[in-house]
Amino acid sequence: MTQGLLKNRYWVLRHGRSVPNEAGLIVSHLSNGVLPNYGLAPSGFLQAEAAGALFLKELEMAGIPLDQFLEELRERYFGPPLELQSHEHYPEIWAIDAIDPLVGPDGGESVADVAIRVSEAIMQMESEVQGCGVLVVSHGDTLQILQTVTYAALATMSSAGDGTLASLFADAITRPVLSRHREYSLLTGELRRLAEPVKDI
Repeated sequence: MTQGLLKNRYWVLRHGRSVPNEAGLIVSHLSNGVLPNYGLAPSGFLQAEAAGALFLKELEMAGIPLDQFLEELRERYFGPPLELQSHEHYPEIWAIDAIDPLVGPDGGESVADVAIRVSEAIMQMESEVQGCGVLVVSHGDTLQILQTVTYAALATMSSAGDGTLASLFADAITRPVLSRHREYSLLTGELRRLAEPVKDI
């Protein structure tokens, strides 16, 4: 499905198990996420090493940076009331997402907000490298939203807009599409090829 429009082959990898995962905490603000005490747990380092080994040779041969950071791929921000609270709030957030993905939690990002920025990240990668294998490492909500909007954009490429990647992404950012982002959830350390949708969009 991604052949013909995307110039690269993409894989998504949810980060390895983290200290907040083990503690059951929501850590979504960048200022907290970069703190050492909210980094990977020991098992998360093992997951990261295992996944990275699959791509290291190809990335080195192609001369692709191994540590490029795109802020557009940061964690979805869930807002001040949920920051550092129990992860038991996630089902409440996702229930709201399913009803209206254009509205975010109090002070946080909506699914649409994240879809816009991850679309920009894909377009940036497409403009910088061609014909490469690209490993996108990020967080659960961010990656499931990236998959959702990418599959919807590519599924409509023959009939949507002017056919540019930007117009296809813009046309895909709709309530019916984004409300289904949980269909693309990933386990910690899970690697998935961004090629075929899990379910039709």
